[in-house]
Parts: sequence; structure tokens; C-alpha cells
Amino acid sequence: MIRTPPPSPRALGALSTTPAKAPPLLEPAQAPWIRPGAVVHQPEAAVDDLLTAFAHEIRQRGFQVAGYVQRNHPQADLGQDGPEPVELTDLASGRVMTVPRGDSRAMAAAVGSLRGAMRDEADLVVIGRFSAFRKAASAMTAAMSDGITRGMPVLTSIGSPCVEKWQAFAGAGAALLPPDAAALWQWWGPDRLYRDLTLGVADDEVWRVACGPRWLMVQGPHGTGLAYLPGGPKDPHGRLRRAERMSLGQLAGLSRSWDPLEMALGIAAINAHYNRPAPDLRLDNGARALAGQAGRVVVIGAFPGLSEIFPTPLVIEAAPRHGEYPTIAMDSLLPGCAVAVVTSSTLINRTLPRVLRLAQGARVALIGAATPLTPRLFAYGVEVAGGLLVEQPDALAAAIRAGAPPRDFARFGRWVHRRAGP
Repeated sequence: MIRTPPPSPRALGALSTTPAKAPPLLEPAQAPWIRPGAVVHQPEAAVDDLLTAFAHEIRQRGFQVAGYVQRNHPQADLGQDGPEPVELTDLASGRVMTVPRGDSRAMAAAVGSLRGAMRDEADLVVIGRFSAFRKAASAMTAAMSDGITRGMPVLTSIGSPCVEKWQAFAGAGAALLPPDAAALWQWWGPDRLYRDLTLGVADDEVWRVACGPRWLMVQGPHGTGLAYLPGGPKDPHGRLRRAERMSLGQLAGLSRSWDPLEMALGIAAINAHYNRPAPDLRLDNGARALAGQAGRVVVIGAFPGLSEIFPTPLVIEAAPRHGEYPTIAMDSLLPGCAVAVVTSSTLINRTLPRVLRLAQGARVALIGAATPLTPRLFAYGVEVAGGLLVEQPDALAAAIRAGAPPRDFARFGRWVHRRAGP
């Protein structure tokens, strides 16, 4: 897994035509808050294994992880007498330390982990026991936040008989989670999806940037990516020449900017990395994979052939026509739906995290020319990722500069999709 360092504010401002400050980043706010979550479990549950596996996956994706998990080993199992030993595993380094149960070093490790994580602005902290979390949070006088986009995520565990103690300390709004991986990913939240996508992009050379009236293309050594240009930025060509001198990883980091051109460059660079030939890619944009599902079907952004796949969809559009719904209807139509088919324009206009939160429990397909074909999407609730595999980048670049619409893009590649699971 290749982790590309996030671009500095200076790099993010590199495309600006004026010396103005760089646009703010699309990032969940952290300091001075922490956003705690507690996995509620029965005494015999293997909650330490769950916390370890989740932290390992987050770290493998390139995020910074800190903290400890704790495993108790009864002396009877070890054939020894004396205090029950406790095994502490440092999730950042993998170092294991064994101390007697109740030893002050266990609490000191928790406090030290949280202190270091707050100093270094870690992406995730795991403190395996509620007692240790409470000690660390109190020692650091950390402010609790129950907002889904605010605060450093801190994960712990608590036995089911102690839930009232958790609520008394962390507040009634703090998250209580069932002991399964899907719940942990929902708590982690889709607002970190953009950075997740960026962290997987290699620091490769950018071969070409092509821009037209409405679409933008980035070509790298392994693939070609597209992105829609909302509003059509004025005179972008000088800024694009500077973009060609950046690496693919640096361009991908621009997906966290609020500037429309930078955002489009970032998404196109992400797609240039992920959208490459692979044996598990299947033909067609993927919407048909969810056809026939009983229940309400919500489509965000109509597309050609929609009525052939879903006879009675509820269509949401930014500029709705007769029989369609406005964007604000997402709050009413997505919760409880069976299927949500979401066009990749939601990546560009930043509504995708909101869509994924509202559609929790539904089968979700993200489709369109700007969809990254990566399994990184699956943990956030996407079941099908359907996009364009470009096979003729030269011809596509010319078509984009000439203003070709998305329906013409298939002449220069294939619509393909990747599914979660088998």
C-alpha cells in the first residue's frame, strides 16, 4: 500500500492565479475535540480482535493510527500463580508489553497514546478498555463531541453491564456500537472517504491533463481518469499547465480542496490511478447488478437506459423535471430505501458522504464516468462501483476538448464495474 503524504497548503495553492490563501480543505475538524465510540460486548466476546483488525485496516489504508489494545491472560491458563497478566499491543508500532493486571503502566500507556495522538493529530486512536479511556480523556481534559464530522475518532470497548457508566462520562450522544466491523465503519464515517481515496494514489508522473467546457481528463502511467467541471471555471489553462508539473499523488490531494477546478483535478487524478485493467472488472456500468431488488429504488442523477433497468425509480435531480424530486428530497427518500443508484457527480459536488449516511442499509451503486474503480469504496457502503475504463486516451482527450458529452465517452473505452464480495 502506497501512502502519498497529504499536500501542504502551499501545494494546494499552487494552481492559484493570485497569491491569495489556498482554499480550505474538505476535512473533518479534530482538535480540540475527541469523538468517542464504544463497542458494547459480552464478557466472552473477542472484542480485542475486532478492534485490532479495524485499526490494522485503517492503518493499511495509510491513515495514522495510535493506541493500545489489551488482552487478559488468566494465570490458570498459563500454569502460573500471582496477578493475572495483561498483554498490551501498541497499534502504531506493533510492540507488545506484558504487565500484571492493575499495573500503572497500562494506564500510563493509554494516557501517553492519547497525548501523542492529539499532538500529532492522528486519524484514529484505539484504547481497548473503557477504564483506560476514561483515565486518558480525563488526564488530557479532552472535550467530547458527538458530531459526525468533528473530533478525533477514539475507539474503546465496554461491557454491556457498564453502559450507564459510559453515558455518564461521555454523554448520552456518544456512540455505542455493536461488535461488528460494519458498525465500526459507519462510525468512522464517509466524510473520510476522500482522504482514503487519496492515500492509495501512487506518487507517479502525470502524463497529460486535458480540459474541455465541462469535463477534465488526467492521464497517468497506468490509467486515465475523468471528472466533471461544475460551472466551468474561467480561463483554467494556465492553472492546468502548472498541474501537469505536479505528481499524480499531489493532484489527488486536491480532491480535498473547495476550489471547483482543484476538486475536479483531484477526482480525475484519483481515477487515473484506480481505473486500470483488472481481472475482477465486469462489463456494463453496474446498475443492472441491483435490478430486481424488492423495495424502493432511489436514483440520484438520471442516466440513459434507467427505465429499462428500474421500472419505477424515484429520481432526484439538481434541476428536477416533471415527476422528479429536488435534491432536498434525499432526506426523505433515501432512509429505508432498498436500492440507491448514485451518479459520480456526487463525488464532485460533495454530496456523496451525505448520501451514504442517509442510505445506510441499502444496496448502493456508484456509477458514472468519474467513479473510481476501487474496493476502498466498499467499506463505506458502496456495493457496486461502475465507471469508465479508458482505452483510447488520445482520442478521448481530443473529444473532451471539443466538448463531447458523457454518452460519447464509450467510444474511447468500456463501461465496467467492480462489486463487493464474490
